[in-house]
Amino acid sequence: MKRIEEIKKYRAMNDGDLVKELKKAQDEKMHIALKVGAGKDDNFAQIKNSQKRVARINSILREKQIGALNG
Repeated sequence: MKRIEEIKKYRAMNDGDLVKELKKAQDEKMHIALKVGAGKDDNFAQIKNSQKRVARINSILREKQIGALNG
C-alpha cells in the first residue's frame, strides 16, 4: 500500500516539486551505491528501491508532459 500512497503523493505535486524530488532521489541513490560499493553497507536492496523511486518520479513527470501536450 505504501507504493500507491507514494505515487498519489507524486501525482499531487507540481512539476517544479517533482524535479526537486527527482534530484533528491538521484542523489540518495548515488550515495547508497557508493556506500555499498565501498563496503560500508551490505544492503543491496536499498539500491534497487531507490532506483524504483527515481523511475516512478520520471514516469509521473513524463505523464504530466504528455498530458500537457495533449491538452
